[in-house]
Amino acid sequence: MALNSENRFKRTENKSEFDERVIEISRVSRVVKGGRRIRFRVLVVIGDRNGRVSYGIAKANEIAVAVKKAVSQAKKRMINVPIVNETIPYSVTVEEGSAKLFLGPASQGTSIVAGGAVRVMAELSGIKNILSKVIGTSNKINNVKAVYKAFNSFDDDKVSKVRSFSEKKVKIEKKNTKDKITKQPKETKIDKVKE
Repeated sequence: MALNSENRFKRTENKSEFDERVIEISRVSRVVKGGRRIRFRVLVVIGDRNGRVSYGIAKANEIAVAVKKAVSQAKKRMINVPIVNETIPYSVTVEEGSAKLFLGPASQGTSIVAGGAVRVMAELSGIKNILSKVIGTSNKINNVKAVYKAFNSFDDDKVSKVRSFSEKKVKIEKKNTKDKITKQPKETKIDKVKE
């Protein structure tokens, strides 16, 4: 029984539920008797763009193997990020290593005001509007850890209060726009006289 040539050469790609981004690839070496052993260290961030995000760091002799290890490590420490109106619920300041990170909510249409690792973490978590500033270091690993710590530090009680407040605000805005549309200008006495 001969296989169809099209089906035989098609690769079956496993579509993962998470998007993954390689943030940094470093060549690291250790000195041993007879020379140096060179390996690759990879920092990977994964997320589903719907409130779940994580990161992984792994080393291996080949980059592809290191990425695979990092992704499997990241899947084990997945967190949920609370998103309210496409932004974070309230401002957070975090220190991780030498990195000091500020994350603040932004109004609709602001987009992601962040650089490097913070931008990638925000995009993959599904946040569309955010303000951020990293002070102290440009080390990508420390920055990713700081963002992870900040996303994990949101208090459920405060988040629920912010969420309920924003829902009330949206209902009031919708009601005001409906009232503006339904109110028609009334005929005045001057209009009747002219006719």
